[in-house]
Amino acid sequence: MSTRYSAAKRPNRLRLRSRLESNCWSMLSTVAVMVFVATAIALATGSSSALAQSWPSQPIKFVVGYPPGGGADISGRLFAEHMAKGLGQAIVVENRSGAGGRIGAASVVRAEPNGYTLYVAAISEISIAPVTVKDLAYDPNKDLKPVVIFTKTTQILVASPAFPPNNTQELVAYVKANPEKVSYSSFGTNTLNHINGERFKVVLGIPDVRHVSYKGSGPSLTDIMGGHVQYTFDSPSTTFDLIQSGKLKAIGVAGPARLPAAPSIPTLTEAGLPNFYVSSWIGLLAPAGTPDAIIDRLNKEAQAVLKLPEVEEMLRKLVTEPGGGTPEEFGSRIREEIADYKQVAAKIGIVPQ
Repeated sequence: MSTRYSAAKRPNRLRLRSRLESNCWSMLSTVAVMVFVATAIALATGSSSALAQSWPSQPIKFVVGYPPGGGADISGRLFAEHMAKGLGQAIVVENRSGAGGRIGAASVVRAEPNGYTLYVAAISEISIAPVTVKDLAYDPNKDLKPVVIFTKTTQILVASPAFPPNNTQELVAYVKANPEKVSYSSFGTNTLNHINGERFKVVLGIPDVRHVSYKGSGPSLTDIMGGHVQYTFDSPSTTFDLIQSGKLKAIGVAGPARLPAAPSIPTLTEAGLPNFYVSSWIGLLAPAGTPDAIIDRLNKEAQAVLKLPEVEEMLRKLVTEPGGGTPEEFGSRIREEIADYKQVAAKIGIVPQ
């Protein structure tokens, strides 16, 4: 009896031992995975921390998505010059223009997130492109990390001196009398002054005005001064000196108040276009994954630059407001602007393309 009993129960004992061994191996595997993950996180954190502590140990590059002479280029070079002193490393400005700033932005998205390649951004390729570009090569909220706003500005509606109208009422009358003779320029399709140029047409009821796209503000303004294009919206930093020298004619400020530096230029609200505001900014962004310590250091250095008397004076001459703020505030602004421009695009019939 006892022998038969032992033989009958042996398979059950074997199955029990096999199950126990399996459970042990499973527990060991789980522990091994947890140890591996914890080690990987620790190594990554340590690597990131070490990078942040040694940064910067080589020159830094600011990529600007527009040609020389535009608002982004002017602000980028101003801050590069002064931030380099605080960081103890040279900052090289590289212009990679085209596609309304999107070529430059995409190149920085692909860069190593080590703090040595940064993007001097404008509102067009960050807050407007996600609304107007169908197959955007990057997601500003996921692929780029906000650092700081350099400058803020309200745009001015400017025209060729040879363009007869001097205000919006005359502009409407001229366009209706000469529907084939008027065009406006932008510094790229689906950019800030393109979407607001289309909005301007809708508000004034002048659908016949043609849009002419350029690779940046500089080429756009050159053709307006030459009379090849009649008007555009652009920043005071690029237009103010040209207005004062008579090379451009100011029609109105696209903001809630007249500019202190140019009190004779009326607002578009005064001309009968209530709430027709075109505000923009120039700011610094980094590739996603850039260590927070580097982002914070860059923000700190930019904030210090904004307090320099010579920079304050330069911004006054450029009729440009100082930026500032935290990376988190910059990120919130971008998200809010994307939502706002979705509504604007829907109202004026712009679809992603």
